[in-house]
Amino acid sequence: MKKQLLSIICLLTSTICFAQPAGNSRMNAFVDSLLKEMTLLEKVGQMNQYNGFWEVTGPVPKEGNAKQKYEHLRMGLVGAVLNVKGNENVRKLQEIVVKESRLGIPLLFGFDVVHGHKTLSPIPLAEAASWDLEAIEKSARVAAIEASAVGINWTFAPMVDISRDARWGRVMEGAGEDPYLGAKIGVARVRGFQGNDLSANNTIAATAKHFAGYGFAEAGKDYNTVDVGTSTLYNVIFPPFKAAVESDVKTVMNSFNVINGIPATANKFLQRDILKGR
Repeated sequence: MKKQLLSIICLLTSTICFAQPAGNSRMNAFVDSLLKEMTLLEKVGQMNQYNGFWEVTGPVPKEGNAKQKYEHLRMGLVGAVLNVKGNENVRKLQEIVVKESRLGIPLLFGFDVVHGHKTLSPIPLAEAASWDLEAIEKSARVAAIEASAVGINWTFAPMVDISRDARWGRVMEGAGEDPYLGAKIGVARVRGFQGNDLSANNTIAATAKHFAGYGFAEAGKDYNTVDVGTSTLYNVIFPPFKAAVESDVKTVMNSFNVINGIPATANKFLQRDILKGR
Protein backbone atom coordinates (compact mmCIF):
# COMPACT_ATOMS: atom_id res chain seq x y z
CA MET A 1 0.00 0.00 0.00
CA LYS A 2 2.80 2.42 0.92
CA LYS A 3 4.73 1.58 -2.23
CA GLN A 4 1.68 2.28 -4.35
CA LEU A 5 1.20 5.74 -2.96
CA LEU A 6 4.90 6.58 -3.09
CA SER A 7 4.97 5.63 -6.75
CA ILE A 8 1.96 7.82 -7.46
CA ILE A 9 3.36 10.78 -5.56
CA CYS A 10 6.74 10.48 -7.30
CA LEU A 11 5.05 10.45 -10.68
CA LEU A 12 2.89 13.46 -9.92
CA THR A 13 5.12 15.70 -7.79
CA SER A 14 8.01 17.27 -9.62
CA THR A 15 9.22 19.52 -6.81
CA ILE A 16 9.54 16.91 -4.09
CA CYS A 17 10.34 13.63 -5.81
CA PHE A 18 12.67 12.48 -8.51
CA ALA A 19 12.11 9.67 -10.97
CA GLN A 20 12.88 6.28 -9.49
CA PRO A 21 14.38 3.41 -11.47
CA ALA A 22 11.86 1.03 -13.02
CA GLY A 23 10.66 -1.30 -10.30
CA ASN A 24 8.22 -4.12 -10.22
CA SER A 25 6.48 -4.29 -13.62
CA ARG A 26 3.20 -5.26 -12.00
CA MET A 27 3.30 -2.17 -9.79
CA ASN A 28 4.22 0.04 -12.75
CA ALA A 29 1.25 -1.31 -14.68
CA PHE A 30 -1.02 -0.64 -11.71
CA VAL A 31 0.19 2.96 -11.41
CA ASP A 32 -0.18 3.55 -15.17
CA SER A 33 -3.71 2.20 -15.07
CA LEU A 34 -4.60 4.32 -12.05
CA LEU A 35 -3.20 7.47 -13.64
CA LYS A 36 -5.38 6.92 -16.70
CA GLU A 37 -8.44 6.80 -14.46
CA MET A 38 -7.58 9.97 -12.56
CA THR A 39 -9.03 13.32 -13.52
CA LEU A 40 -6.74 16.34 -13.74
CA LEU A 41 -8.22 17.62 -10.48
CA GLU A 42 -7.44 14.33 -8.73
CA LYS A 43 -3.86 14.42 -10.01
CA VAL A 44 -3.41 17.95 -8.71
CA GLY A 45 -5.04 16.86 -5.46
CA GLN A 46 -2.33 14.25 -4.90
CA MET A 47 0.13 17.14 -4.57
CA ASN A 48 -2.00 18.76 -1.88
CA GLN A 49 -0.80 18.43 1.71
CA TYR A 50 -2.70 19.34 4.87
CA ASN A 51 -1.32 19.84 8.30
CA GLY A 52 -3.08 17.82 11.00
CA PHE A 53 -6.26 19.80 11.61
CA TRP A 54 -7.44 18.93 15.11
CA GLU A 55 -6.39 19.02 18.73
CA VAL A 56 -4.70 15.75 19.64
CA THR A 57 -6.50 15.52 22.99
CA GLY A 58 -9.88 16.79 21.82
CA PRO A 59 -12.66 15.79 19.44
CA VAL A 60 -12.15 15.93 15.70
CA PRO A 61 -13.85 19.11 14.43
CA LYS A 62 -16.14 18.75 11.44
CA GLU A 63 -17.30 22.32 10.97
CA GLY A 64 -15.93 25.45 9.31
CA ASN A 65 -12.56 25.15 7.61
CA ALA A 66 -12.08 21.61 8.90
CA LYS A 67 -15.36 20.57 7.27
CA GLN A 68 -14.00 21.61 3.88
CA LYS A 69 -10.86 19.58 4.49
CA TYR A 70 -12.93 16.48 5.19
CA GLU A 71 -14.76 17.09 1.93
CA HIS A 72 -11.46 17.29 0.11
CA LEU A 73 -10.44 13.96 1.61
CA ARG A 74 -13.62 12.35 0.33
CA MET A 75 -13.07 13.87 -3.11
CA GLY A 76 -9.56 12.41 -3.35
CA LEU A 77 -7.99 15.87 -3.38
CA VAL A 78 -5.38 15.30 -0.68
CA GLY A 79 -2.17 13.32 -1.09
CA ALA A 80 -0.61 13.70 2.34
CA VAL A 81 -1.37 14.88 5.85
CA LEU A 82 1.45 16.06 8.10
CA ASN A 83 1.92 16.02 11.87
CA VAL A 84 -0.91 13.65 12.74
CA LYS A 85 -0.29 12.08 16.14
CA GLY A 86 -1.60 8.70 17.15
CA ASN A 87 -2.52 5.71 15.04
CA GLU A 88 -6.22 6.15 15.86
CA ASN A 89 -6.23 9.58 14.19
CA VAL A 90 -4.22 8.20 11.29
CA ARG A 91 -6.72 5.38 10.86
CA LYS A 92 -9.70 7.76 10.90
CA LEU A 93 -8.34 9.81 8.03
CA GLN A 94 -7.08 6.82 6.08
CA GLU A 95 -10.44 5.11 6.27
CA ILE A 96 -12.19 8.19 4.91
CA VAL A 97 -9.89 8.33 1.89
CA VAL A 98 -9.72 4.61 1.15
CA LYS A 99 -13.42 3.86 1.67
CA GLU A 100 -15.13 7.07 0.57
CA SER A 101 -13.04 8.63 -2.21
CA ARG A 102 -13.63 7.56 -5.81
CA LEU A 103 -10.29 5.77 -6.33
CA GLY A 104 -9.36 4.99 -2.72
CA ILE A 105 -5.76 6.21 -3.03
CA PRO A 106 -4.31 6.10 0.51
CA LEU A 107 -2.72 9.08 2.22
CA LEU A 108 0.90 9.57 3.11
CA PHE A 109 1.43 10.60 6.73
CA GLY A 110 4.54 12.74 7.16
CA PHE A 111 6.30 13.75 10.34
CA ASP A 112 9.66 15.25 11.30
CA VAL A 113 11.37 12.12 12.63
CA VAL A 114 14.75 13.80 12.93
CA HIS A 115 16.66 12.14 15.78
CA GLY A 116 14.38 9.51 17.17
CA HIS A 117 10.65 9.36 17.72
CA LYS A 118 9.55 8.00 21.10
CA THR A 119 13.14 7.13 21.97
CA LEU A 120 15.34 10.17 21.38
CA SER A 121 18.87 9.90 20.03
CA PRO A 122 21.54 12.63 20.07
CA ILE A 123 20.97 15.43 17.57
CA PRO A 124 22.34 14.65 14.08
CA LEU A 125 25.37 16.93 14.54
CA ALA A 126 26.29 15.08 17.74
CA GLU A 127 25.83 11.71 16.03
CA ALA A 128 28.07 12.92 13.22
CA ALA A 129 30.83 13.71 15.71
CA SER A 130 30.99 10.01 16.56
CA TRP A 131 31.79 8.90 12.98
CA ASP A 132 30.01 5.69 13.97
CA LEU A 133 28.00 4.94 10.84
CA GLU A 134 26.65 1.65 12.19
CA ALA A 135 25.26 3.31 15.31
CA ILE A 136 23.78 6.16 13.25
CA GLU A 137 22.01 3.71 10.95
CA LYS A 138 20.66 1.79 13.96
CA SER A 139 19.43 5.05 15.48
CA ALA A 140 17.41 5.78 12.33
CA ARG A 141 16.16 2.17 12.25
CA VAL A 142 14.81 2.45 15.80
CA ALA A 143 13.14 5.77 14.92
CA ALA A 144 11.53 4.21 11.84
CA ILE A 145 10.17 1.27 13.81
CA GLU A 146 8.64 3.54 16.44
CA ALA A 147 7.23 6.05 13.94
CA SER A 148 5.75 3.42 11.63
CA ALA A 149 4.01 1.82 14.62
CA VAL A 150 1.86 4.94 15.01
CA GLY A 151 1.02 5.27 11.33
CA ILE A 152 3.81 7.52 10.06
CA ASN A 153 5.23 6.46 6.72
CA TRP A 154 7.26 9.48 5.61
CA THR A 155 9.94 11.50 7.41
CA PHE A 156 11.59 14.77 6.44
CA ALA A 157 15.08 13.55 7.21
CA PRO A 158 17.98 13.27 6.79
CA MET A 159 19.01 16.88 6.34
CA VAL A 160 22.16 16.58 4.26
CA ASP A 161 22.90 20.29 3.89
CA ILE A 162 26.53 21.18 4.43
CA SER A 163 26.97 24.27 6.57
CA ARG A 164 30.09 26.21 7.48
CA ASP A 165 28.51 29.15 9.28
CA ALA A 166 27.85 28.52 12.97
CA ARG A 167 25.38 31.41 13.01
CA TRP A 168 22.89 29.38 10.97
CA GLY A 169 20.18 28.11 13.31
CA ARG A 170 19.80 24.65 11.74
CA VAL A 171 23.39 23.46 11.83
CA MET A 172 22.46 20.84 14.41
CA GLU A 173 20.17 19.00 11.97
CA GLY A 174 23.03 18.05 9.65
CA ALA A 175 26.46 16.50 9.78
CA GLY A 176 28.44 19.73 9.81
CA GLU A 177 30.95 21.15 7.36
CA ASP A 178 32.46 18.14 5.59
CA PRO A 179 30.76 16.77 2.43
CA TYR A 180 32.48 13.37 2.69
CA LEU A 181 31.20 12.77 6.22
CA GLY A 182 27.85 14.31 5.35
CA ALA A 183 27.42 11.90 2.45
CA LYS A 184 28.32 8.85 4.53
CA ILE A 185 25.94 9.78 7.31
CA GLY A 186 23.16 10.65 4.88
CA VAL A 187 23.40 7.17 3.37
CA ALA A 188 23.41 5.52 6.80
CA ARG A 189 20.29 7.37 7.86
CA VAL A 190 18.47 6.64 4.59
CA ARG A 191 19.19 2.94 5.06
CA GLY A 192 18.04 3.09 8.65
CA PHE A 193 14.75 4.77 7.84
CA GLN A 194 13.91 2.80 4.69
CA GLY A 195 15.41 -0.59 5.53
CA ASN A 196 15.80 -3.12 2.75
CA ASP A 197 12.15 -3.13 1.69
CA LEU A 198 9.99 -0.03 1.92
CA SER A 199 6.82 -2.13 1.69
CA ALA A 200 7.65 -3.58 5.12
CA ASN A 201 5.44 -2.24 7.91
CA ASN A 202 8.37 -1.03 10.03
CA THR A 203 9.94 1.29 7.45
CA ILE A 204 9.36 4.92 6.49
CA ALA A 205 10.32 6.87 3.39
CA ALA A 206 13.27 9.20 3.90
CA THR A 207 13.74 12.71 2.52
CA ALA A 208 17.10 14.22 1.56
CA LYS A 209 16.83 17.95 2.18
CA HIS A 210 17.15 20.82 1.27
CA PHE A 211 18.14 20.79 -2.38
CA ALA A 212 20.28 22.74 -2.65
CA GLY A 213 22.48 25.20 -0.80
CA TYR A 214 20.15 25.81 2.12
CA GLY A 215 23.05 25.60 4.56
CA PHE A 216 24.88 28.43 2.78
CA ALA A 217 22.34 31.15 3.60
CA GLU A 218 24.16 34.48 3.76
CA ALA A 219 25.09 35.63 7.27
CA GLY A 220 23.57 32.44 8.64
CA LYS A 221 20.07 33.90 8.39
CA ASP A 222 17.53 31.16 7.78
CA TYR A 223 15.84 31.37 4.35
CA ASN A 224 18.25 34.10 3.29
CA THR A 225 19.63 34.26 -0.24
CA VAL A 226 22.50 31.97 -1.31
CA ASP A 227 25.33 33.03 -3.58
CA VAL A 228 27.71 30.16 -4.38
CA GLY A 229 29.99 29.28 -7.25
CA THR A 230 30.02 26.19 -9.42
CA SER A 231 32.98 24.66 -7.59
CA THR A 232 31.23 24.88 -4.22
CA LEU A 233 28.04 23.44 -5.64
CA TYR A 234 29.69 20.41 -7.21
CA ASN A 235 32.35 19.71 -4.58
CA VAL A 236 30.62 20.65 -1.33
CA ILE A 237 26.84 20.98 -1.66
CA PHE A 238 25.88 18.28 -4.18
CA PRO A 239 27.88 15.21 -2.96
CA PRO A 240 25.64 14.31 0.02
CA PHE A 241 22.54 14.55 -2.18
CA LYS A 242 24.18 12.42 -4.84
CA ALA A 243 25.03 9.79 -2.25
CA ALA A 244 21.47 9.82 -0.88
CA VAL A 245 19.97 9.41 -4.35
CA GLU A 246 22.35 6.54 -5.13
CA SER A 247 21.23 4.87 -1.89
CA ASP A 248 17.63 5.04 -3.18
CA VAL A 249 16.25 7.80 -0.98
CA LYS A 250 12.58 8.02 -1.92
CA THR A 251 12.00 11.76 -1.75
CA VAL A 252 13.97 15.00 -2.01
CA MET A 253 12.84 18.31 -0.55
CA ASN A 254 13.56 21.64 -2.21
CA SER A 255 15.55 24.38 -0.60
CA PHE A 256 13.56 27.46 0.34
CA ASN A 257 16.18 29.97 -0.73
CA VAL A 258 16.95 32.06 -3.76
CA ILE A 259 20.03 30.37 -5.23
CA ASN A 260 22.27 32.62 -7.32
CA GLY A 261 19.33 34.86 -8.10
CA ILE A 262 16.75 32.12 -8.87
CA PRO A 263 14.32 30.59 -6.33
CA ALA A 264 15.18 26.93 -5.72
CA THR A 265 11.60 25.88 -6.41
CA ALA A 266 11.78 27.41 -9.90
CA ASN A 267 15.41 26.66 -10.58
CA LYS A 268 15.66 24.59 -13.77
CA PHE A 269 19.37 23.97 -13.27
CA LEU A 270 18.80 22.46 -9.81
CA GLN A 271 15.50 20.65 -10.25
CA ARG A 272 15.70 19.38 -13.81
CA ASP A 273 19.29 19.48 -15.02
CA ILE A 274 20.89 18.17 -11.80
CA LEU A 275 18.29 16.39 -9.65
CA LYS A 276 16.32 14.72 -12.43
CA GLY A 277 18.83 14.78 -15.26
CA ARG A 278 21.96 13.63 -13.46
